[in-house]
Amino acid sequence: MPQPQMTSLPSPSDEEAALVRRAAAGEADAVRQIIRTHNQRLYRLVRAVLRDNADAEEALQEAYLKAFANLDTFAGEASLSTWLSRIALNAALMRLRARKRLKRAVPPVAEAEIIPFPLSSTSTADPERVMAQRQLLHLVEEATDALPETFRLVFVARVIEGLSVEETAALLDLPAATVKTRLHRARKLIRTRLEERIGPVLIDAFPFAGARCERLTEAVIAKLGLEK
Repeated sequence: MPQPQMTSLPSPSDEEAALVRRAAAGEADAVRQIIRTHNQRLYRLVRAVLRDNADAEEALQEAYLKAFANLDTFAGEASLSTWLSRIALNAALMRLRARKRLKRAVPPVAEAEIIPFPLSSTSTADPERVMAQRQLLHLVEEATDALPETFRLVFVARVIEGLSVEETAALLDLPAATVKTRLHRARKLIRTRLEERIGPVLIDAFPFAGARCERLTEAVIAKLGLEK
């Protein structure tokens, strides 16, 4: 009896390559899908460098524009996530260096108003619970921002984003042993700062979704001149 033929499903890499081709061809929906898929991780990494909501959003937009203008250079040797992450980190580091040069050149000025972090709560949530969550997330974000940059990037990548040691090492171009050492030091600093006041509630820290995600997505689409 002849065996039934098995239809092979496309692998994630095949699907990713097809998505990249569609985006490179100027398909707005493909661009939107890429942005929405990677927004949270890229925003957190960029903000880990800049420690400022508005700066992070602007740097992320710049990174997307550069990435979509150079999609033809994406060879698929690394994942799209890793490729985008490196572009985003470079954009953030360039903005950080420019900020430092500006501070040296001119006297300090009043800071622009910062967009507050939205919380993923429902309209029926207990107000006291929402307030407690807000205070808790503020402590987490404050403690993370207080870390030295070398520790902060590793901490965000490993703990908040859940990347493996190997993924973090590749992303930050560090030896795996250095990633482990910096993570250990970062955790110790976090524990010292927060003591026993919070718990393992990092997953909702530094959100970038909802209206903010949509606003950035459509801004990139518009700047790329793609049809809505």
